[in-house]
Amino acid sequence: MSTAADTPLEASTPQATTRGVSDVLTVTDLGISVGPVPLVQDVSFGIGAGERVGLIGESGSGKSLTALSLLGLLPEGLRATGSVHLAGVADNLLGLRERRLAEIRGSLISMVFQEPMTALNPVMRVGDQVAEVMLLHRTQPSRARAAAAAVELLERVRLPDPASIARAYPHQLSGGQRQRVMLAIALANDPALLICDEPTTALDVTVQAQMLDLIVELTAERGTALLFITHDLAVVASVCQRVLVMYGGRVVEAGDVYDVFTAPRHPYTQGLVAASDLSLVDDRGRLRTIPGVVPGAGEFPDGCVFRTRCPRATAECERTPAWSGSPARGFACWHPVGGDQ
Repeated sequence: MSTAADTPLEASTPQATTRGVSDVLTVTDLGISVGPVPLVQDVSFGIGAGERVGLIGESGSGKSLTALSLLGLLPEGLRATGSVHLAGVADNLLGLRERRLAEIRGSLISMVFQEPMTALNPVMRVGDQVAEVMLLHRTQPSRARAAAAAVELLERVRLPDPASIARAYPHQLSGGQRQRVMLAIALANDPALLICDEPTTALDVTVQAQMLDLIVELTAERGTALLFITHDLAVVASVCQRVLVMYGGRVVEAGDVYDVFTAPRHPYTQGLVAASDLSLVDDRGRLRTIPGVVPGAGEFPDGCVFRTRCPRATAECERTPAWSGSPARGFACWHPVGGDQ
């Protein structure tokens, strides 16, 4: 797969999102907080039909919380504000009741989680779990038809002997096989949007590559929009067309994958890229690192959330930077890499 975008697409920027008729997902001014403590702030973006968008950043940046809010799955005690609109749903997803959200999850929007052993039911056969999502959303008329469709889906995600896999329990499968089962469940009802939250982290390199190829192939085949969450820049380069960089609960840079990774504008993005570049190892064979650590919830500084770790920070960075750039390419920084604009 190419590391650049297959086709440049017009993208919404975090501070200048326009809801277009072709957007599958439009997120505007998303905020997530626990009590008075903000965890995610002012996140805005859109994803078009068939578009693959990566969401990257260190642990604690707010990536998974952003994804969970889209499905109404935030942990108890967390509150989301702003608006999330999904094609085919007139109302703001953040304001829907649980019953309506349950109708949308697994139908219009689905998610592949990082650890399938905690997402799959350990006492339920794999085929029954794939069939269940079709029966719940009434996309198959009977249990027999759903069971047959489940075997077809298991074959579609390239599981060997899918009929036998359908009769197995999750603990009888390898990690890669379980993750393919999760993908089959997520795609069972042809959702408009698929969210993948670090689905290949626990897999070895070969199985990971196979899984990534499969995700790209199946989403492209069905025209499914993809939001892919990861900390691995190489994965984003091989899967996604566009990327959003998060730090401290904010999107700090966005754009075409190739442009962002080859010419990062935000110092945080530059640090991430440098930390993944094997050509920049020191004489002891160590990769570059970003100074400091990600602060805990409620401990990020005012103004630019990255300023306490940034080598380019000045007193000006005590004020929150405005979004700069164009709708297709933007960043939030007072002192961007490569100049002011």
